[in-house]
Order: sequence, then C-alpha cells, then structure tokens
Amino acid sequence: MVFDQEILEQINEITTHYPAEHKKAALLPVLHAVQDRYTYLSVAVLDAVADLLQLKKIEVYEVATFYSMYWLEPHGKYVFEVCQTGPCMLKGCDHIISYISKTLNIKPGETTADGLFTLKTVECLGACGYAPMMQLGKNYCEHLTTDKIDKIIADCKKNAQS
Repeated sequence: MVFDQEILEQINEITTHYPAEHKKAALLPVLHAVQDRYTYLSVAVLDAVADLLQLKKIEVYEVATFYSMYWLEPHGKYVFEVCQTGPCMLKGCDHIISYISKTLNIKPGETTADGLFTLKTVECLGACGYAPMMQLGKNYCEHLTTDKIDKIIADCKKNAQS
C-alpha cells in the first residue's frame, strides 16, 4: 500500500511532535489519522505504517489489536460501542446489548446488511456513574433504556438519509 500525499503530509506533521529517535511514540496518533482517512486498518495499511515509522510490523499489530478504538475490518457508519464492564453490567447493559442485537438483527461484532450499524461490546469507557452507557462516534449515550435506543436508531437512520 502506498499512502497518498495528503496522508503522508499528515503523518509527517504528527511525527514532528516526537523525538526522531522515538518514532514509536507517534504510533497511536498516526494510526488514528490513517484510520480516519481509510475508515479501518487493513494489514496493508498497518504494514505501510510500520514501514513509514521504521517499526517492526508486530509492534504496529500489537497496538492496533490491543485498543478497541482501532478497526481492523470495515464497520457500519454508526458504531454502537456498549460498555460491558461491572458497573454497566449491574445497571443492565446485558439487556441493552440484547435489545440492540434483536432490534438491528445483529450480534456484537456484526454490521447490519445495509452497512449502517455495527454493534460492539467494549470494556470500561470511564463513565460508570452514567451506566448503562455506550459510545456513538465521539458522543456518550448515558442511562440507556430501550426507548433511548429506539430514538438513537431512528435519529441515525434519519441522519443517514439526509
């Protein structure tokens, strides 16, 4: 994979914020930038990042597979990342996950046939006081109920049409 000039310039700008002898320090923001550009991190993209930052491929794979914010496969336009850590579990996230799964006819890790929604379970999103909750893009959806889920789904579908 060869990156286009625009993403190369962005990567170069990111790396200027880190000492030249510590290129690995730029890995997370570089992965974010590349993912923003290509929507997910394919093996070819990860290999190209490794080459650019002069890292071993396994070093890049370790980071990309560890953090839930990186996508290694295509995903829906709207990603429901439902927290399933202890406090959210105590407040009913299992019911919310099951409801989303039934409503959208997908299991966690799957994407709807129309490519609109992906359901993903994640560990702690750091908002335990607002459980059950999920992240949708850069937004937190808190104190979830089935009614709130219905409204979120309807709003997403409406936004997708406009």
